[in-house]
Amino acid sequence: MMWLKYFAYLSCASALLFAAAGGDDNASGVTYNGRSLIINGHSKILFSGSIHYPRSTPEMWPSLINKAKDGGIDVIQTYVFWNLHEPQPEQYDFSGRHDLVGFIKEVQAQGLYATLRIGPFIEAEWNYGGFPFWLHDIPGIVYRSDNKPFKEQMEKFTTKIVNLMKSENLYASQGGPIILSQIENEYQNVEKAFGDRGPPYVTWAANMAVGLQTGVPWVMCKQDDAPDPVINTCNGMRCGETFAGPNSPNKPSIWTENWTSFLQTYGNGTYMRSAQDIAYHVALFIANKKGSYVNYYMYHGGTNFGRTGSAFTITSYYDQAPLDEYGLIREPKYSHLKDLHAAVKLCSDSILSGSPSNLTLGPQQQAYIFSGPVEQCAAFLVNNEKAESTVVFQNISYTLPRNSISILQDCNTEIFNTAKINAQFGTRSMQIAEKFDSADGWKQYKEGIVNLDDTSVAANTLLEHTNMTKDSSDYLWYSLKFQHNSDSEAVLNVNTLGHVLYVFVNGELTGSSHGRKENTDYTLQSNFSLNNGFNNISLLSVMVGLQDSGAFLERKVAGPQSVTIESDQKVQNLSSNLWGYQVGLLGEKLKIYTSDRSSQVQWSSLMGNLTSQPLIWYKTSFDAPAGDDPVALNLGTMGKGEAWVNGKSIGRYWVTFLTAAGKPSQTWYSILFPGLTAQQKMNLDGDKTLLPDNAWRIVCNSRHITAQHKYIPFVTIPYQLSQFTISF
Repeated sequence: MMWLKYFAYLSCASALLFAAAGGDDNASGVTYNGRSLIINGHSKILFSGSIHYPRSTPEMWPSLINKAKDGGIDVIQTYVFWNLHEPQPEQYDFSGRHDLVGFIKEVQAQGLYATLRIGPFIEAEWNYGGFPFWLHDIPGIVYRSDNKPFKEQMEKFTTKIVNLMKSENLYASQGGPIILSQIENEYQNVEKAFGDRGPPYVTWAANMAVGLQTGVPWVMCKQDDAPDPVINTCNGMRCGETFAGPNSPNKPSIWTENWTSFLQTYGNGTYMRSAQDIAYHVALFIANKKGSYVNYYMYHGGTNFGRTGSAFTITSYYDQAPLDEYGLIREPKYSHLKDLHAAVKLCSDSILSGSPSNLTLGPQQQAYIFSGPVEQCAAFLVNNEKAESTVVFQNISYTLPRNSISILQDCNTEIFNTAKINAQFGTRSMQIAEKFDSADGWKQYKEGIVNLDDTSVAANTLLEHTNMTKDSSDYLWYSLKFQHNSDSEAVLNVNTLGHVLYVFVNGELTGSSHGRKENTDYTLQSNFSLNNGFNNISLLSVMVGLQDSGAFLERKVAGPQSVTIESDQKVQNLSSNLWGYQVGLLGEKLKIYTSDRSSQVQWSSLMGNLTSQPLIWYKTSFDAPAGDDPVALNLGTMGKGEAWVNGKSIGRYWVTFLTAAGKPSQTWYSILFPGLTAQQKMNLDGDKTLLPDNAWRIVCNSRHITAQHKYIPFVTIPYQLSQFTISF
């Protein structure tokens, strides 16, 4: 078997009332004041962890929540994903990974609280920021502004979610676990773009949310002017330094997103944030900003299954979180933060009820003191210097490592220092157990190149990509016939707004290129030979997710913007020629990635029919491993495309888009579907060439299968498409 696990090495004022209760407590009330949330009459310092239910599976939820609880987490925080729950107007889906109620009930069953970030704009590196694309087609709509069509839809969906929670008694006011809700998301980032339509929208959104009478407080993150009684909160990595604070002395200081890593896009490397840095800024937020609620974004990131990731976002999400993509504990991040939580909880009475004061201990050294009655006292000794420092506090000498904070339980005894790791160190390790050395079990299907005569929609202009696909597929074909009066060389120039473009002339691939997250605008130049007579030019425009943030999302455009051809020293603009359009690939339409529909096309042997053409589907079958461990694939020798397992998409892959270090942004792709047994079959279908003398592997999380394909002399075409399915 191939085992994937971590090997550990030991190193050492006035209050606002909301009738509510949380977790397993009896319903009595939730209030807040300028120091904290008050649940059932008790002020609380709360540590929260973001776990997004659709980025894992229902089978994983109990383990993820339990590990979070064991890590000292009090609250599970999640967004609500509008485009999953209402893919078409008034057609709702709350099944499987979309089972929001089931997820919240699991949180409740384990005695934790929940924060529900309804949005319904969420960003979250999620396709279209969580908006369903059908909003785009509502006449006169302007997202996230004082716009009647948008507000009607936003209120309708928000009310739907609130009523669903109420119907299941999930709000704390009903004895459920939900103690906070969020409306909108980081709106202040874009508010100015909407001019005088921005501020009224903020007021409306706050009033609409409060008017739904959930019985628990509402928050707005990164919204300094959040109207009362909505609480303004902080997002970022250093809220202990950057947060301006609550906009009312009666509101607590809340950190809704403490980023444990950062989003990763194709072509970029992984952002590594240390456990020490996270702990330092949590302690500073509590000490300097009187913080009483800190949420780790993410505590478990999970997987962007299917086409759910936003533009250029990789399929793995926040793998560097305390619980990695597979739900495994990542050390030392997990245990170091657990120790921090325990230390803060030991001091919580002093922190919440004591009188705060500051004391300068040196040029860059500070003490934050919370002194209470009956000799209650807690102190945070801060060293903000890039060197170790010795300070004297209350006649006792303390040595503080560089950029660290020591927590003193009784203003005397150090019980935690943010830079001192007394937790485990771990690495994720994999062992290969089984190899598949032959290509005999592989089949391939070549996707056809779409010409003008194959299309049913045509226009004398270049139509906008997403308006044609309605986000039903990443792919859109643009095809035309071009008449030329001689055999000659030509150059085609296509300016496009992304994300990927392939050019086919007379059925042959003549060029490909792509943009990147930072710049989707690029021009592809393709050299090819024209035939005397009619020539077929086909452009395949490909999106890698829709933009998830920014003002006026409904106005964003994608796809080819202009097409010119240069031949015989003449330049012709083809942009206004007759173009035919086809949405998606035939294999997608026929759903050949499912076992019951795979036979609708003719598959051929992999060996003896090799080709360098892109748009090839591959499939194979093999026995899955025994056990309940999740499964992953090493797609390091594939190219770009999408993979399916048992008819379910495990996400996009793009291993040919390399980082500055010359490596793929992601190689391992998680398969977290239940029911893998040794007796079941797995079928792989894909449309990407394999690299010669290399191997791609099928791997289980704790039990890994490896399928290696060596000595397959495929020619690799840069940025070539691939579709790839596993069914078992």
